[in-house]
Amino acid sequence: MAVVTVLPKSQPLTRRDLDAMPDDGHRYELIDGALLVTPAPRPRHQLVAARLFTILASECPARLEVLFAPLDVALSDNTVLQPDLLVARPEDFTERDLPVPPLLAVEILSPSTRLIDLNLKRARYEQAGCPSYWVVDPDAPSVTAWELRADQYVEVAGATGEQEFAAQRPFQVSLTPASLLS
Repeated sequence: MAVVTVLPKSQPLTRRDLDAMPDDGHRYELIDGALLVTPAPRPRHQLVAARLFTILASECPARLEVLFAPLDVALSDNTVLQPDLLVARPEDFTERDLPVPPLLAVEILSPSTRLIDLNLKRARYEQAGCPSYWVVDPDAPSVTAWELRADQYVEVAGATGEQEFAAQRPFQVSLTPASLLS
């Protein structure tokens, strides 16, 4: 039987509308009331996510948690994102989601999400006050990190291939982008 989801016409969507979306393998997110639907990630994307999760989890202090998508980050009633990886304080989570900006949001670029991750999501995390935002490009391979300074993101680290990527926030970690693929 097909599931039919009826959405409100000519008005921004909310968290309630998002909750009505089917569990069909797509990722459903809201940015300022606009629905974003993306396909399930490719194996290469998941490989990079798994390797980066392992690195982050091994360096993460006990006072923080590293988690991976799907997990809702509810920045407002009309903006709910699902970063590929995030770092947050355990006490900031609810049973349902993370209702505050994470300390770190990480997006791994895919052909279908590249512009969204580099522009829309980055802007919304910046506006919400997320202290650190990283973008991983498996095709380069590269990692770029921005940190919030005076309410604006400033690029603080970047590396390609075998170059060392080193970040200080939310905790010290280093890696080479190429290692996320091998």
